[in-house]
Amino acid sequence: MGLKPLQYSPAYVDMISIVRATENDYQHIVMIGNIEVEEAHRGSCSAEDLSTYLNEHYNQDAIKKELSNSDNIYYLISYDGNVAGFSKIILNAGHENIPQKNVTKLDRIYLLKEFQGLKLGRALLEFNIKLARKNDQSGIWLYTWVENTRAIHFYHTAGFNIIGSHYFKVTETVYNLNHHMLLRL
Repeated sequence: MGLKPLQYSPAYVDMISIVRATENDYQHIVMIGNIEVEEAHRGSCSAEDLSTYLNEHYNQDAIKKELSNSDNIYYLISYDGNVAGFSKIILNAGHENIPQKNVTKLDRIYLLKEFQGLKLGRALLEFNIKLARKNDQSGIWLYTWVENTRAIHFYHTAGFNIIGSHYFKVTETVYNLNHHMLLRL
């Protein structure tokens, strides 16, 4: 099937902005990450385990550290001047089930609930696909929790296929089964 780029009206395009995040943007990523990870994964483990995960991975210091690492490429998407979500990719991030080494890991893509339904997630995904192609990547891969049906449907619609699975460590005692998905470029 594959992803056919959507045609956006000029007025809609003027409402969208996608910019590379800097270390000064950490607050947006911390806030959106905490809200959206909790929303998407609250059924995957106890509230206490999810809180432990969020406190470890979506705190100010952790995100500032990620933003300072040049391998991590974060982008913010805004709609009508309001930050709506973000993505994080890593170029040339090999995967055990993919023989090519020039593949991109789509590590995160989150969009606040109030902006869902506006095709902003699709616009951000299309942006990252173009960025991967521009950097001579042969594919994009990601992990997604097997019970996150909304995300799985979104990625299947875009042309991603399931190529494997693993147990993702949430805490020292909690692991969730995740799909490995790949979009060949």
